[in-house]
Amino acid sequence: MSFARNPGISYRSRIGGFTLIELMIVVAVVAILAAIAYPSYNDSVRKTRRGQAKADMVEMAQLMERFHTINNTYVGASAGLPDQSPKTGTARYKFAFNETQSTFVITATPETGQNKDKCGALGLNQAGSKTPTTDGCWN
Repeated sequence: MSFARNPGISYRSRIGGFTLIELMIVVAVVAILAAIAYPSYNDSVRKTRRGQAKADMVEMAQLMERFHTINNTYVGASAGLPDQSPKTGTARYKFAFNETQSTFVITATPETGQNKDKCGALGLNQAGSKTPTTDGCWN
């Protein structure tokens, strides 16, 4: 087999590799895909954190109902309940409790990057009413 120079094939095509233009095109395509994917990823992360806060609120409401069944009042039912979601780690929601003898309201206020969530503060009361009622916030 002879490695003589073939005048029909250029030297650059025989080396094999990428030109700077090809590399720049690939980088541009990756940048465009990242610009589209990153906001969607952040929305998914916020939705997951919101789901955790909702689950924590429903669990707290059940504990408050249990307290009411035993004591015939909601006053003092929030004692010992966590004041953040998640219960451990970086707080993404801060809980506030408003209790009377016959009612309670649990409010979860977003914090630490979660404050960009479209739903904002979440609320749940003794009747099971949930706020906000915007689609996607509680269902």
